[in-house]
Amino acid sequence: MSDLKLVFAGTPAFAASHLQALIDAGHEIAAVYTQPDRAAGRGKKLQASPVKQLAEKHGLPVFQPPSLKDSEEQRKLAELDADLMIVVAYGLILPQAVLDTPRLGCINVHASLLPRWRGAAPIERAILAGDSQTGITIMQMDVGLDTGDMLYTLKTPIKPDDDRVSLEQRLATLGQQALLHCLQSSQSFSELAAHAQKQDDNLSTYARKLDKAEALIDWQASSEQINRCIRAGIGRHPAFTFLGTERIRFLKATCCPDTSPATPGTIISHDKNSQGQAFITIACSDGTLQLESLQLAGKNPMPVGEVLNARRAMFAIGEQFTSQTPDPA
Repeated sequence: MSDLKLVFAGTPAFAASHLQALIDAGHEIAAVYTQPDRAAGRGKKLQASPVKQLAEKHGLPVFQPPSLKDSEEQRKLAELDADLMIVVAYGLILPQAVLDTPRLGCINVHASLLPRWRGAAPIERAILAGDSQTGITIMQMDVGLDTGDMLYTLKTPIKPDDDRVSLEQRLATLGQQALLHCLQSSQSFSELAAHAQKQDDNLSTYARKLDKAEALIDWQASSEQINRCIRAGIGRHPAFTFLGTERIRFLKATCCPDTSPATPGTIISHDKNSQGQAFITIACSDGTLQLESLQLAGKNPMPVGEVLNARRAMFAIGEQFTSQTPDPA
């Protein structure tokens, strides 16, 4: 068990997995910070964040200030007398006064190999850019946007079939390993901090949040770019297109180098793979896309085989997906 007294700050499930790792390792956690409860679901009922739910399950004090710029909130944090604050996808800006409050400052678990993909959506941006690898960076926080000195990194390849969910899960596991490595003791942490590596700002890229408009499939793009759009959108902003007046989400596909003279977006065949799973082959500008799973408006996600059994005429050969919003009737 480490001799460090910690404060944890985070909000989504990715952050909660790191809090669980700290709890399992027996770390002393003085308090947990998370964003205020948000209205969610059809009933718009207030819902606690995954981090709050986990903290309450383990009897940890929970603070949910709407901002940490308030002097009273800063006083409450100081009274905790923590050695270190761990920040994982918290979602609030930490002013300099907060960064200076814990004895050893604040560290952040960031889901990229900094300085590449500073910002809110590093996982999605890495997939969209076609990066071959990504990883976790443990960073000493400063007032910049993910610009602090790097304490420790772990790398992982981005596999051709990785989507946002699978990659996030793997990075969460790496993040827990990296964080626990850094927190073995106050002495080992101080040694890491003393040898922290400055980031090269010339190599930085910015991972801005994905806009919903980016999920609209551009049929003039390459099959690889379209597939990246599909993979990056899973679980948050699913890729979508139009077929007639229907808006359809694409959930899983693979690229094929076989070319077709058909207009990009055109359905050119219904096929099955070696496992007997059906897919729809769609022409692209440089090859074809083999669509394996989709979601019709108001319906649950379905494999293509089930869709063809129920709506084959809708997906007939020669029909064309488009990037244009259909005109209202």
